[in-house]
Amino acid sequence: MANTILVGAQWGDEGKGKIIDVLTEQADLVVRTQGGNNAGHTVYIGKTKYVLHLIPSGILRPGKKCVIANGVVIDPVSLVGEIDGLLKVKVKVDGNLFISETAHLVLPYHRELDEQREILKGKHKIGTTKRGIGPAYGDKAARTGLRVIDLINPDRFEQLLKIRIKENNEVLKAFGAKPLSFNKVHAAYRAAGDRLKPFVTNTVVMLDHANRHGARILFEGAQGTFLDIDHGTYPFVTSSNTTAGGACTGSGVAPHWMDRVVGVMKAYTTRVGEGPLPTENAEIADMLHAMGREFGATTGRARRCGWFDSVATRHATMVNGIDEIAVTNLDGLDTVETIKACIGYRVGSTRYEYVPNDIEAFSKCTPVYAEFPGWLTPTHEVRRWKDLPVKARSYLKAIAELSGAKLAIASVGPSREQTIFL
Repeated sequence: MANTILVGAQWGDEGKGKIIDVLTEQADLVVRTQGGNNAGHTVYIGKTKYVLHLIPSGILRPGKKCVIANGVVIDPVSLVGEIDGLLKVKVKVDGNLFISETAHLVLPYHRELDEQREILKGKHKIGTTKRGIGPAYGDKAARTGLRVIDLINPDRFEQLLKIRIKENNEVLKAFGAKPLSFNKVHAAYRAAGDRLKPFVTNTVVMLDHANRHGARILFEGAQGTFLDIDHGTYPFVTSSNTTAGGACTGSGVAPHWMDRVVGVMKAYTTRVGEGPLPTENAEIADMLHAMGREFGATTGRARRCGWFDSVATRHATMVNGIDEIAVTNLDGLDTVETIKACIGYRVGSTRYEYVPNDIEAFSKCTPVYAEFPGWLTPTHEVRRWKDLPVKARSYLKAIAELSGAKLAIASVGPSREQTIFL
C-alpha cells in the first residue's frame, strides 16, 4: 500500500475507524494528524467493540506503529485513561505508540471556556462536545498554548501553567464560572506527563526516516470535510483542518510523499451538532435510530440523518483530491423501497451545483433529488461485489459517479469481515 491519506467526505462519523482498521493491514504506520478527544473511532473485532479517541485504531493490529502527530491537541489525562483501557484488554501499547513532542495540550480551562461560550451563545450554539478543543487550538494560534514538550519538563510546566491558570481564571470569573485550582490541575497533569513521557518523541524526524526506508504510512483524520475550519460550514465546524492538506501540516510529512487520498462516506448522510444539513429527513432518521444506529461514539448523541448528498461529496472530492471512495453503512438502506440522492440545491429560482460558502444561503438550500429503487434484501452477509443485489450495485456506482471518484470499498457492517473490495 502506498502512503494514503484517509478523510471523511461528509460531516464526520462516516465510519472512518472501521476503514482505517481494514487498510491498516497493509500499512506499517498509522498517523493521527488533527483533532482531539472530541472525535471517536469505533472498531469491531469479532464481537468486541473498541472506541478510540486519540490513539489511532491501528493500535488494535499487533506490530503496527501508531503516531499521535503534532497537529493533534491532547488531553493528557484522557490519553492516559485510553492507554489504560487498552492495557486492560491486553492490547500492546509500549513500543507501538509514539506521541509528538510538539502536539498542544488541552487543559481544564479550555473545557470550561468551551462550555461557557456555548452557554453564552444560547440558541446560536455550535453544538461543540465541550471537550475544550476549540479553545486549545485558539491558544495554539495565539501562541499561548502549552505543548507536550512542556508537560514532560516539570519545572517549565509548573511555571507556564501558573501563568496560564491565573490568566484564564480571570476570564472564567467574567463568565461567572468557578476558578480552577492550580494545585489540582498541576498534580493531575504532572502525573499524566510522567506516564506519557516514554511515548514522546520527535515524530517529524521519525516519519521522515520511515518514508526514506520505504514504510507504508496511513494518515488518519478525525471529523469530516464539512467540519474543516477553512472548507467546512463555518462557523458550525471544528477547529482544525480535517481535509487532506491537514495531513501534511499535522504530521510534518511533505506533500510529495503522499500517494493517494481515500474518502469515506456513508450511503446516506449524517451530522452531529448544529448547522445546515440540506437532505435531513425525519423518516430516515427515525428508521436508523430505531435500528440502534447513528449515535455518537464520543457523546452518545443521536446523529441527524438524511439522504445521500452528492453535491457535498463532489465538493469533498474537489478540496481533498479524493482518488478512491469507501462507502459505509450500505446495509442501513436494506429495507428502504425508494432511495433518494441529492444531485443539486435550490434557493428560490437559483440552482446550486456546489456548496455555497454563505452559511445563510446554504441554510436555505432545498435538495433536488434523483431516486433509486431499493434492493429490499439484507446485505450484511455479502462478501463479494458480484453477490450484492444488482440494485445495490447500481446505487453504489451512481453515487460514486456523482461524487467524482472511483469506488474502491463497500462496507455492509461494522466488522472487518463485512468489507467488499472492488
